[in-house]
Amino acid sequence: MYSRILVPIDGSEPAECGLRQAIAMAGTGAGGATLVVLHVVTQLPLLMGAAGYVNYGEMSEILARTGHELVEKAAKQAAEAGVACETVVVDGGMSPACDTIVEQAGRQRCDLIAMGTHGRRGLRRLTLGSDAELVVRLAGVPVLLAKPPVAKA
Repeated sequence: MYSRILVPIDGSEPAECGLRQAIAMAGTGAGGATLVVLHVVTQLPLLMGAAGYVNYGEMSEILARTGHELVEKAAKQAAEAGVACETVVVDGGMSPACDTIVEQAGRQRCDLIAMGTHGRRGLRRLTLGSDAELVVRLAGVPVLLAKPPVAKA
């Protein structure tokens, strides 16, 4: 049904859940979809830090290196499942990740975005935001949101 599925990842459990769903949806073989695993390197966390001194160049390199490690790990998971996969690491600069995700969906010619959501509510949602919600609102293609199972007490 879908030929190219964009899968934004950030190393979180919800993102891992989105990746698992995308792998399951992609299927295998000639008729299967290709995953495009995306990591957006964003400088926004650096601005919100409390440190008095941050070497932004060094921190940016660390964030980019971490992003490459994340997408390579995801590509390995896809390959083990027999799913074709491409990886993309994009420096989103100061822009919110949601803007870069939507832009990359078009640039990579994806016809579905599959991503995890933290499912934040209330004050946490207001303060931390919801990239997933904004992607749903802004994307020109369907968006599948995957939420990790809630741990039972």
